[in-house]
Amino acid sequence: MDDYRKANRALWNEWTKINSESQLYRLDEFRSGENKLNQLEIVEVGDVRGKSLLHLQCHFGMDTLSWAMLGANVTGVDFSPEAIKLAKQLSEELNLPAKFVCSDLYELPDVLNEKYDIVYTSYGVLTWLPDIQKWAETVANFVRLGGLFYIAEFHPFAMTFDDQPECEDWRMEYDYFSNEMLVFDVLGSYADRSAPMNQKKSYEWQHTLGDVISSLIQSGLTIEF
Repeated sequence: MDDYRKANRALWNEWTKINSESQLYRLDEFRSGENKLNQLEIVEVGDVRGKSLLHLQCHFGMDTLSWAMLGANVTGVDFSPEAIKLAKQLSEELNLPAKFVCSDLYELPDVLNEKYDIVYTSYGVLTWLPDIQKWAETVANFVRLGGLFYIAEFHPFAMTFDDQPECEDWRMEYDYFSNEMLVFDVLGSYADRSAPMNQKKSYEWQHTLGDVISSLIQSGLTIEF
């Protein structure tokens, strides 16, 4: 893992505690039985009862365990040790069987050798990955023959807008087609902007919609919807 992703891992270790205590994640409601998946994913992925599901970049596992609530046999993966630690605690506390693996996504084929009925990832994950083609190859590696990869993600054009606190309008700040690494000052967490942080920088990468779709096709997957 390069120094930039190591810095991001330190960031997400800090964000785990902040996010889990935030109003955005509503962990107490989840502990009370609330499923955290959006209706969009539930409807489009379909019946998961008895199916194996691999959740990539799962953070501290609320969505992973939400799939378990619906009957899937789930495995969640994240590169943050603190996130995986909390995910395992939640699995045990809520009596929701799940396997959680701490691994950098690009190193995952050296850690897992299984194939899955469903590989799933969602919302805000691609910007943390420097190599989109290698990501797609990793995804395809884990989809069994006849299986499904499902991604729900923000449109990458959203990354072009200035999101600094002082910006109050829709102002384009970043190049949609840039391949350069983006370096941001860390202002708390996206779930709590006021939270104090030790990690002061984040490192992110822009991938166009064309990049994402093309990389998946080149990795052997077929786009169905």
